[in-house]
Amino acid sequence: MSARAELRVEQLSAGYGGTPVVNQVSLTVGGEHVTLVIGPNGSGKSTLAKALAGVIPKMGGRVVLDGTDITSVPSHQLVRMGIGYVPQVRDVFDPLTVSENLQVSAYTLDRNTFEARRDAVVEVFPRLAELRKRLAVNLSGGERKMLAIARVLLLEPSIVIIDEPTAGLSPRLAEEVLTDHVVRIAAAGAGVLLIEQRAADALKIADDVCVMAGGSVKLRTSAKDPSRHEDIVQAMLGEHTGNGNLQPLGDEAV
Repeated sequence: MSARAELRVEQLSAGYGGTPVVNQVSLTVGGEHVTLVIGPNGSGKSTLAKALAGVIPKMGGRVVLDGTDITSVPSHQLVRMGIGYVPQVRDVFDPLTVSENLQVSAYTLDRNTFEARRDAVVEVFPRLAELRKRLAVNLSGGERKMLAIARVLLLEPSIVIIDEPTAGLSPRLAEEVLTDHVVRIAAAGAGVLLIEQRAADALKIADDVCVMAGGSVKLRTSAKDPSRHEDIVQAMLGEHTGNGNLQPLGDEAV
């Protein structure tokens, strides 16, 4: 896996049918770090993820990966350039077994490379070895998300975009996905852009956090500084705390 890549999002706008849902969003995702994006339903989080993954077209701004402008690069080429995407839904092929899901995901790899990377992914997620013959449709929610993430890791991305991986999971499984699966991706060297509704749990594993509302980033700040957590809550509620300007990464107001 390529380590310490940097994805810079500069004034990005995106939406559907010519109508912007995301408006001039700027953020940075760096290698070995988890950048968390939180906000109320309808704030544009998933639209941002889809735009960065090339699933929907961008309407303005730039996206730069390690100095290369990838704004107009289609999704299949983004995968080859090191951008991995784990969508909230349709993240695995239900009729296929776990092994077959991994094989299909690695169609660009030769056999030896695939086997080596599959073995490496199984070291990260040992449970996959036990599940290799099980149909994806019969996996639990947590097992399914593990497989979805493993499919992306096979291609050794430098940046991984994960859209609400705990959606529909029990609190126990949600915590497992965040503290085990997501943390392991960052530990392997990739930068992670995590879209998540369980803000309190996600803040425990994040390095930086962006709060979105109305399609825009209202606050960017460190997730490691407990003194900023009240600002984060208030930004999600659309209010300021009255203790000065809300400050983003590096104490710079959005």
